[in-house]
Amino acid sequence: MAATDKILARKEGRVGTLVFNNPERHNAVSLEMWEAASSVVEDFAKDGDVRVLVVTGAGGKAFVSGADISKFGDERATEAAVERYNSTSQGFYSSLYNFPKPTLAQIQGYCIGGGLNLAISCDLRFCTHASRFGLPAAKLGLGYGYAGLKRFFDTIGPSNTKDIFFSARQFGAAEALAMGVVNKVLADSELAGFVRDYANTIAENAPLTINAIKQIAIEALKPDSERNLARAAGLVARCFGSQDYVEGRNAFMEKRKPVFTGK
Repeated sequence: MAATDKILARKEGRVGTLVFNNPERHNAVSLEMWEAASSVVEDFAKDGDVRVLVVTGAGGKAFVSGADISKFGDERATEAAVERYNSTSQGFYSSLYNFPKPTLAQIQGYCIGGGLNLAISCDLRFCTHASRFGLPAAKLGLGYGYAGLKRFFDTIGPSNTKDIFFSARQFGAAEALAMGVVNKVLADSELAGFVRDYANTIAENAPLTINAIKQIAIEALKPDSERNLARAAGLVARCFGSQDYVEGRNAFMEKRKPVFTGK
C-alpha cells in the first residue's frame, strides 16, 4: 500500500514498513509528507496483523535529512503556517514514540535534524558505518520544544543531548553508538537483512508481553506524579491471564516453538 509517492508503506508478514521516499532531496520532509506518514502510522497501529514497525528512507544516501527547506516559503512563511507545520511534525513524533508496538529505525546515510528526532522517537536504531548524524537547529535559529528534548534526554542523557544541540555538529556512526544514539552499526550490505530478521524475531514473540514492556517503559520515564502504576499492573495481569501465557508454558514443556496470537 502507498500513502503518497513520497511516503510509502508496505506490510510483509507481521512487519510493517514506513519509507520516506524523497531521495533527490535526501528524504527531506514536507508538511504533506508528515501528514501522510502520520496516516500510515495510525493505520499500522490499528492493524492487528502488524506486530513491528520499521522506519527507513529510500535511496541509500539518507534516512531523513530534516525538513524540506525548499518548502519553507510556502509552509513556514507565516506564524500560523509555522504553527501548523510544527504541530503536524510534533504530532508524528509523538505518535511514533507512543506507537503500541516496537519501532525500529533502519538508518543508512544522513540522519539529520528532524531525521534524528524521528530516529530517537523509535525504540531501537540500527545504522551503517557511513551514516552521519546531527541536529543543526542552533545553526538555523530554530526552537526545540520540551517533548522533543525530553526524548533525547531519556535516550542518550542530558550531557550528550546538550553536546549535540549546542554544537550543532555532525558526527559519525561510531560516536553515535558510543552515545547510545544507535544500538548497532552494520555494513551497508548487512543492514536491511539484519533489521528484517530482528523485526521477525520480535514479531514471533508474545505481543501482549512486548506491549506491556513498551507501555510500562513509557510510564517509567514520566514524572512520578504522572505515572499510572495501576495501568502498568493491569498490563502485566493481562499477560498472565492470556492464552499466550498458556501457549508459552506448554511450548516450553513440549520443547517446541510457541505460536502466539496476542490473546
